[in-house]
Amino acid sequence: MLFRSDIARMNELLIQLRDKGNTVLVVEHKPEAIGIGDHVVDLGPKAGTEGGEVVFEGTYDELRKADTLTGRHLDDRASLKDEVRTATGAIEVRGASTHNLRDVDVDIPLGVLTVVTGVAGSGKSSLIHGSVADRDGVVVVDQAAIKGSRRSNPATYTGLLEPIRKAFAKENGVKPALFSANSEGACPTCNGNGVVYTELGIMDTIATECETCEGKRFNAEVLEYQLGGRDISEVLGLSVSDAEAFFSPDGDAPVPAAHKILVRLRDVGLGYVKLGQPLTTLSGGERQRLKLAVNMGQKGEVYVLDEPTTGLHLADVEQLLGLLDRLVDAGRSVIVIEHHQAVMAHADWIIDLGPGAGHDGGTVVFEGTPADLVSTRKKTLTGQHLAEYVR
Repeated sequence: MLFRSDIARMNELLIQLRDKGNTVLVVEHKPEAIGIGDHVVDLGPKAGTEGGEVVFEGTYDELRKADTLTGRHLDDRASLKDEVRTATGAIEVRGASTHNLRDVDVDIPLGVLTVVTGVAGSGKSSLIHGSVADRDGVVVVDQAAIKGSRRSNPATYTGLLEPIRKAFAKENGVKPALFSANSEGACPTCNGNGVVYTELGIMDTIATECETCEGKRFNAEVLEYQLGGRDISEVLGLSVSDAEAFFSPDGDAPVPAAHKILVRLRDVGLGYVKLGQPLTTLSGGERQRLKLAVNMGQKGEVYVLDEPTTGLHLADVEQLLGLLDRLVDAGRSVIVIEHHQAVMAHADWIIDLGPGAGHDGGTVVFEGTPADLVSTRKKTLTGQHLAEYVR
């Protein structure tokens, strides 16, 4: 994700491309980028099965007045916190010189929400990944792509399928392996893919629904076994929100281990995603949040999140902030590398790197609370942009 001043430079390039006679299509959540569009197309009304429709077409100003989820959040602004948490200690960084860092000395407070910011290339990631990430007790959620084939899905990637398989096996007195489409329970015709792939030489491969299992991926014997009134294919067809209710203590099939994972998936805003949905169908932002949910289950004292708002709609940022608060309130220290002003405003402590990028960066230009940063806005680009954003 780009800093606001970086977005302005990117916008200039996009406008230059358009003015040279090109057609430019941009997929974006940031209002600053949406605002330069000559024509805006808004899809929704929500995500997943609740989306997929064009809910608005027109200009940016018309979108601001439109009653869509995007339109209602375009003018969102954050308030500075009345009180910030008090640090319980600090991670001492001394003489950091990774990449463009200039022998940086900085104390990163513990027990609070710390946001590390600055323009793109200022040294944020170099500081945190080079001097903090490898320490004991630190859990890192970076932007590396998650691995997984078209057979992988949220249930397999998060480990959710394991307690579900065991619950099915215990309920029906059979082996857990039967309830994996990658193992003994797979449909023999499609090998558990749910579709049959036909190679057409130089043409694209065609995928058609398996006629034997009708896309359910499992053989007929396995589909006779049920848990809470559902077979395994029906469970994998549930959304995260519906599955959370299904496996909850008061649900049709209480499975505490599965419910715990589902709560994390819901907390990162993936309540609409189906458990058996192929990873290849998820957007970059959805895959990032899926990775975040998995890492939230790791035991650690310090969590490092690298630009967690990447791919998030404006309406989802508030939910992310609630998740960060719950982590800190549970006794963790959270360090977020981020450009989003709403995250900065919500921080207990800000470390701002700069003043510029590359050779012009690599130094700490500010340390303090968001309120202090706003009051010194003339001294840093971050302070200036944050002051313009907050109420």
